[in-house]
Amino acid sequence: MLKGLRNIGIMAHIDAGKTTTTERILYYTGKSHKIGEVDDGEAIMDWMEQEQERGITIQSAATTTYWQRVFQNAGKKFQINIIDTPGHVDFTAEVERSLRVLDGAIAIFDAVRGVEAQTETVWHQAERYKVPCIGYINKMDRVGADFFTALDDINSKLGTNPAAIQIPIGQENTFEGLIDLIEMEEVRFSGADGELVERSPIDAARRPLALQWREKLLDTLASVSDTITELYLGGGDIPADLLRAELRKSVLAREVFPVLCGASRRNLGVQPLIDALVDFLPAPDEVLPAIAHNIKKDEDVPVPCALEGQPLGLVFKIQNDREAGSLSYIRMYAGKFTPGATCYNTGKKKRERINRILRMHSNKSEPVESLCAGDIGVFIGLKFSQTGDTLGTEGFPVMLEKMQFPEPVISVSIEPKNTPEREKLKTALEILSKEDPTFTTQENEETGQLIISGMGELHLDVLVTRMTKEFKVEAQVGNPQVSYRESVSASYTHHETFSRVFAGRENTAALTLHVEPLPRGTGNQYVNKVKQTGIPDAIFDAIERGMNGAFGSGIVLGYPCIDVGVSLTEIGYSELTGSEFAFEACANMGFDEACKKAAPVLLEPVMAVDLISPKEFVGDCISLITQRGGQVSGMESKTSFDEVKTFAPMAKMFGFMTSLRSVSQGRATFSMEFSHFEKKK
Repeated sequence: MLKGLRNIGIMAHIDAGKTTTTERILYYTGKSHKIGEVDDGEAIMDWMEQEQERGITIQSAATTTYWQRVFQNAGKKFQINIIDTPGHVDFTAEVERSLRVLDGAIAIFDAVRGVEAQTETVWHQAERYKVPCIGYINKMDRVGADFFTALDDINSKLGTNPAAIQIPIGQENTFEGLIDLIEMEEVRFSGADGELVERSPIDAARRPLALQWREKLLDTLASVSDTITELYLGGGDIPADLLRAELRKSVLAREVFPVLCGASRRNLGVQPLIDALVDFLPAPDEVLPAIAHNIKKDEDVPVPCALEGQPLGLVFKIQNDREAGSLSYIRMYAGKFTPGATCYNTGKKKRERINRILRMHSNKSEPVESLCAGDIGVFIGLKFSQTGDTLGTEGFPVMLEKMQFPEPVISVSIEPKNTPEREKLKTALEILSKEDPTFTTQENEETGQLIISGMGELHLDVLVTRMTKEFKVEAQVGNPQVSYRESVSASYTHHETFSRVFAGRENTAALTLHVEPLPRGTGNQYVNKVKQTGIPDAIFDAIERGMNGAFGSGIVLGYPCIDVGVSLTEIGYSELTGSEFAFEACANMGFDEACKKAAPVLLEPVMAVDLISPKEFVGDCISLITQRGGQVSGMESKTSFDEVKTFAPMAKMFGFMTSLRSVSQGRATFSMEFSHFEKKK
């Protein structure tokens, strides 16, 4: 069963054709009976109203389909669980949590633009989770499309080992099919929707180029496969089946990156892509076992993907449904769960009941009798579970590694228009923050304002629109505000004492703290250098709690602190008057005082901005970003456009798209993501 299962994601920069390609996969595998187009707002995988209106993917959507090989392995049927991920950097958390639970991925590239900014981001996410990938160069029919330049771009920018297993027949408006370098045949597509795949011998005029690229494929594979090396050097014939088998091994080891080509919008090249994903991407039991931490034994243990044994799953996404309530998306790693069963939330130490188990098809669902190891589905009825929680049994208390999400960098204030709207707003915010780990809410103690924070202007705009349209909340939204940070720029040692009488009992504490700046990106660090015996552990725990609370409350302006090192060098403890409360408060006060004397600085978020502009407007575009305090870090000239990489303070980037469209006649685009914090100028 596991050998015929594939859990794959489709990832790329915005507008590379992820959803368009997914729609074709669903059509050719028989899951849908009509091709849904993104431009018409009819894509099955983009089911949210916001996605249809904006023409972009906002939430990752899961579906299950089945594919029967029509060529090699004919008759074998594969189950494919697909997750279509967003391409916009503001929704990077959706990609992060999808890649965490997938076994393989298809990276899609634009044949005109090659490797773009967000492509690099998602590629590094896939590397972090060691996800084997295959590549697909899409939009071969567009003006400026160049398969071989895009291949060079993949090699130079992603630092991978690409191997073309297809080359195009023609390009731009002459693109008509492809040459399969494994079978050494030409492949074309006919029928009303490209559903008929026709194979034929390679035309004599194209044979020299095909042989040249076949040679490159064998050379790349020979560098990682001894079997291919022996046959290659011996001049023997290399059968297609052996080539596939060795290529599969190298993909699973992440040594070779096979690349295909096509034009999904014109229904060219998608069926061979489906064949490639079942041929080269792993089954759940072919990837490295998941590593879990056994809480009782305090050790890491591997969890092999097996149908027998204790059930273990990871909640990787929460989605709210008006009728069913909370939908918990689960990836199973071992054993199986059935409807009506009880599972154990290891992190929260809570028992949960699984009322129903569903298999999702975008926003539609069908009930299933069980969810087994290696599969992906949805549990209905979980009350406490959140993204990143591990579900298992009390007899096997292990926790799978949690996902790490980036910190929000942009905030706006939101206020209900009247008192009755306050409860509706509170409910909407609770649901949205449970769904999206990068969306946070907090109340400003000084102003009483409710502040919501997210990953960018588009992210917050989408969430606010969802509140007003989906949850029918009437609210007023303030202008975007940058989420600053505070730090120190000098070292300082401070002695703090605390003495208060509560309920007739004296509470005292004394501490000496040393604070110092740490390199950017290090994070906050607290070190206890006191080796004094006779002091209860609870006192040291209280000091650490006080420190952690102080890190979040800022120094001068109340913004969270980053990159501050704190050392506890001395402690004054009395058995009679020393209390946990006193030491927690003393640590908090001491940190504040020490930092105020250690030259505090305000840090602002700096964004990495990737500008793409036609050559005739590139000067105006660079001028525009330098006016906003941006600094150009690199520039790359391509056939029909220039790509400019810059860094700019986030505070100056609001409304940048409007100005960019104005100076480039609407032809330049940009993407940006958080890079680092630096001292505000």
